[in-house]
Amino acid sequence: MDKTKFLKFQASGNDFILIDHRKNRVGVKGSFYKSFTKKYCQRKFNVGADGLLVIEPSTKAAFRMRIFNPDGSEAEMCGNGARCAALWASLTKPQIKKINFATKAGIIESEVYVRECKDKKIYKIKIKMINPFDLKLDVSIKVLNRKLKVNFINTGVPHVVVFVKGLEDIDVNGIGRAIRFHPMFQPEGTNVNFVEVINDNSIKIRTYERGVEEETLACGTGSTASALILKLCQNFVAVNRKKSVNVNVKVMSGEKLKVYFNQDGKKLYNVWLEGGGTLVYKGEIII
Repeated sequence: MDKTKFLKFQASGNDFILIDHRKNRVGVKGSFYKSFTKKYCQRKFNVGADGLLVIEPSTKAAFRMRIFNPDGSEAEMCGNGARCAALWASLTKPQIKKINFATKAGIIESEVYVRECKDKKIYKIKIKMINPFDLKLDVSIKVLNRKLKVNFINTGVPHVVVFVKGLEDIDVNGIGRAIRFHPMFQPEGTNVNFVEVINDNSIKIRTYERGVEEETLACGTGSTASALILKLCQNFVAVNRKKSVNVNVKVMSGEKLKVYFNQDGKKLYNVWLEGGGTLVYKGEIII
């Protein structure tokens, strides 16, 4: 009988199964992760999660993080998943607060801060995102027999950002699914964020995630994409380019994520995502 040890992490309501396969990888083939994720990320019938994080050895960084969606597909990057991986690294070696690790989207820098609060520790995890690319603003598409103005940016994975009013009343799964599979974004598809502006530096969002194929409580790359698009649509140009722009993003879990970046016209760089995270529990799965 085969057994696999795992850890369950969450960051801002995004939850993940994490497996450390830096050493024990005997007999593990590519198809293993696909079938494992489809089975064990299924809520109500198993552990349940928004995805699987696999830690593997790397020659370019401290380790390599791979992310698998509940449908078995492998994603290039996951913001909150990366923050969980950074927290895992910090808990594994508490003396290390800064660490770099590899993903399919590139090398990710991370910083973990801990604060003692009564009888528990509160962790804040920051990760430096890749420089965004493939920007498209104010694009017209037709979905569900209606025309929409959308924005597109890739923050490690593709994201559509739609500004709305009355965020609570939006059919995130219905409209999100239609945009996710729209011909314009094929063959890879896209994640979809519905964004309501609170003020110039604060937004709240709801996200339909590709691979999960439904709304999730949070999305790190989606929060980042939405913050960047907000400032681009405001035609914001930093007076002091050394000073970073700060946007607060309230996600469905209720947590406020922070996105920091520098902007020079439409050039966006030095992008950081910050928020909380916790190790929920440790376990062992009988395969």
